Amino acid sequence: MKLTLNALATALLLSTSASALAASTVDLTVKGVITPNACTPGLSGGGMVDYGKISAKDLNLTTPKQLPRTTLQLTITCDGGTLFAVKGTDNRAGSNSSGGTYGLGLINGTQKLGAYDLMLNNAVADSVAVTVLESGDNGTTWAESADAILPPSALAAFGDRTSGTWLPVPIQQVVSDLVVYAQIARADSLDLSDEHPIDGSATLEVKYL
Repeated sequence: MKLTLNALATALLLSTSASALAASTVDLTVKGVITPNACTPGLSGGGMVDYGKISAKDLNLTTPKQLPRTTLQLTITCDGGTLFAVKGTDNRAGSNSSGGTYGLGLINGTQKLGAYDLMLNNAVADSVAVTVLESGDNGTTWAESADAILPPSALAAFGDRTSGTWLPVPIQQVVSDLVVYAQIARADSLDLSDEHPIDGSATLEVKYL
């Protein structure tokens, strides 16, 4: 599992109006914000979850095989109090055997080996327990995450509702359990005549708010 950090996000907006379609000019807007603070993410164990060898005989023929839950520690440390979110990206997109999850790779290019969820638990920010929040609209609105699961491409943040609504709070350091729930697809959907690697890969990215 690889971690990436984007210290500066820029957006390029090319806009035309109906009246401009017939004009000889077009406007270009380049936007962004330079933040004085930077945040560094880290995962315990080098971000590695290794299930070793699993016998095909131990898989379930007609139902997914749940693998043992594994807990890593996610730490995000910033230069100062910073508003940020965490975004998960599935580097094996299209290989997940169930919706809203991360994939474990393909067998023979087409058979989906399995899937896994990522869950954020027991988050503590600057020595204070915080609530895991979720946003499905790129940070426009926030809500308490009922299950603390971080699906691919969604945003998670850490905050409270002291303002009357759930919002992320500025944080210098947050420590959270990152729980990995993995499962292997039903055996009758897989070619198990040869060895196949479990090949999950995700990127956790800090997004500045």
